[in-house]
Amino acid sequence: MEDTRSIVMDPETAFLASKEETGNEWELFKENVRPLKRGRDVKLLNHSLKSNSDSHLRNSLFHTRRNMIKAIDDYDGEDPLQPWLDCIKWIQDAFPPGGDCSGLVVIFEQCVRTFWHDERYKNDLRYLKVWLEYAENCDDAEVVYSFLDTNKIGQTHSLFYISYANHLELKNKIKTANEIFECGISRNAQPIEKLKAAYKKFFARSMSRPKASEEELLETRQPVRSFGTILARGDSGNRTQESSFDIARKRPKQEGGQGGPLKVFKETGKSSLHSSEASLKPSTWHTLGARAERNKENNAIPSKWTTNKIPQRAFGRAVPAPPPPRIEVFVDEECPESHAVSNGGGRVQLRDNDDGKDLKKETELLRENPLRHFPASSLR
Repeated sequence: MEDTRSIVMDPETAFLASKEETGNEWELFKENVRPLKRGRDVKLLNHSLKSNSDSHLRNSLFHTRRNMIKAIDDYDGEDPLQPWLDCIKWIQDAFPPGGDCSGLVVIFEQCVRTFWHDERYKNDLRYLKVWLEYAENCDDAEVVYSFLDTNKIGQTHSLFYISYANHLELKNKIKTANEIFECGISRNAQPIEKLKAAYKKFFARSMSRPKASEEELLETRQPVRSFGTILARGDSGNRTQESSFDIARKRPKQEGGQGGPLKVFKETGKSSLHSSEASLKPSTWHTLGARAERNKENNAIPSKWTTNKIPQRAFGRAVPAPPPPRIEVFVDEECPESHAVSNGGGRVQLRDNDDGKDLKKETELLRENPLRHFPASSLR
């Protein structure tokens, strides 16, 4: 009789083999999930993360995104900003990693460009938050903040001044950040209590920082070390004294050895006398030699270099080198779809594409220059 042995699996292997849903599947991919301040829907998050391995779910997400963008164009109501907000929220939930494939940066830019001249939304907190989220995804957010200040967008909300000042503080522009806080308080931005509390925290942080900031270093010249680092005003002399003191303190330790007694030099009268006489005694030359011996390096007679010939090339003209092979750009297979951004219409037109280069290229350009599609008159 053959013995039948049952295979016993450990609890983790048995759970993965059972494919049971517990609602915590997102923890297997949590390093690929971009955190949001408002939090995430766990069911939608698990459904979105499954699309990484299921092509049908991925295609369904792209189809839903097309429908939501179409709903923006077809909306005919009193609040045209709301479908944009719904689309942005859904994209953030449906594409947890974010990135270029989600098209979130393009949606941000299209939304803020559609309503920047609309007086209804200049003091709308929802519209201001879209601008701030767009600034977080750009390389130079200060350009966005200066645009908002120039066009008087969000100036009645304290959130604008707090975000602007925090960004300047990260760039070590403490003086400018302090001016932004004072400007917001003078304009009585609401809620004013929140702005004053943030200003107190900023003031406490600025007092604990070193005195020399980036703005002060640009105005005054500071002493520079040989390897390029800049010293503070009051620290240059102290640090040089400390460094020389440390060298002088460490030198006798190296000379004396480890653990040995310190040797004291004893000077005797005879030794010092002989040494002084030897140092004062001039060194004499017994003979200078003949003139021919002194000029022996000039004995060689110059002649023409006719014995060596430079080898000539077989061809009279230089043959141009072949062009180097082109570098193939890697394209993520998980992004088979692309958006085509129309510069004039102000809408996102979705189209199917094989490589998704249009969406990625537009996202990179917007991150480098977030106001590239705005008219020049709006930047003044």
